Amino acid sequence: MTDLTSFIAGLPKAELHVHHVGSASPRIVAELAARHEGSSPVPADPALLAEYFEFRDFAHFIEVYLSVVDLIRDPEDVRLLTYEIGRELARQQVRYAELTVTPYSSVRRGIPAPAFCEAIEDARTGAARDFGVDLRWCFDIPGEAGLASAEETLRVALDERPDGLISFGLGGPEIGVPRPQFKPYFDKARAAGLHSVPHAGETTGPETIWDAIRELGAERIGHGIAAARDERLMAYLAEHRIPLEVCPTSNLRTRAVASLAEHPIATLVAAGVPVSVNSDDPPMFGTTLEAEYAAAAGLLDLDAAGVADLAKAAVRHSFLPAAGKSALLAEIDAYTVTYG
Repeated sequence: MTDLTSFIAGLPKAELHVHHVGSASPRIVAELAARHEGSSPVPADPALLAEYFEFRDFAHFIEVYLSVVDLIRDPEDVRLLTYEIGRELARQQVRYAELTVTPYSSVRRGIPAPAFCEAIEDARTGAARDFGVDLRWCFDIPGEAGLASAEETLRVALDERPDGLISFGLGGPEIGVPRPQFKPYFDKARAAGLHSVPHAGETTGPETIWDAIRELGAERIGHGIAAARDERLMAYLAEHRIPLEVCPTSNLRTRAVASLAEHPIATLVAAGVPVSVNSDDPPMFGTTLEAEYAAAAGLLDLDAAGVADLAKAAVRHSFLPAAGKSALLAEIDAYTVTYG
């Protein structure tokens, strides 16, 4: 595994399911907590964050996640966070990443939408220049905040339309948040040329995934692991080439699966369902994209060539233009040959 770990560390990668605030490193979270000490439950000591990030269940995860969101209070916080995410992704040889960004959370806390978008774009430019990583945005609706958040997320997406924006999503809890109610917002986002990438089928059953496909026009599904319980759905995903953005450690830490050994990724792959491997909220879950590749390699019994194929699958499932895909795929192939 040591050799495979080394191979994964140097492997050029694409990351398709990683949350903006959820990517804040303990150093950055602690720095932000110190700036706002006394008005937040988040500890300002990085050593205490691991304990703070122990989640009882998915509802508790959302509660903790929102407490970290509350630390992002001005455009400089936004820019710093985004730039540092670029640094961490580049350290893991990520060449391209689609970050799930929730502008509603920041706008409702008083950051004007134009200033928010200017901050993430400034960080995107800086990350490309300084770290060689290409960041793109998925603006997502925080489902727990209801239709008002959907309206505002769509407004920011269409009115501001930052250069890096490529897709429209839906995050937050699935239980008690039916997908079909968001159809009008996804219809308008798709009509404006944004890709549809809602979360579905992580903590609920296959029907949520069906709803995401039928009602929201999903081109990729965030998580989607409940598809393994529905053979007809797996066949549909395979036939229509609708990829799942799989995040093994996240599913374990939020108790969506009882143990890593029980994760259904092997069932999905055996059924021909397209998958990519991603990190979701890596510091909160005590993981990295490298660790997720290692976990998937174990679950799928992959050697270095198999892991490289997994990396190439993420590139193919991305919304990179064709030329960018070809260049990154060629880089992965060249690395694999050189390493071998």
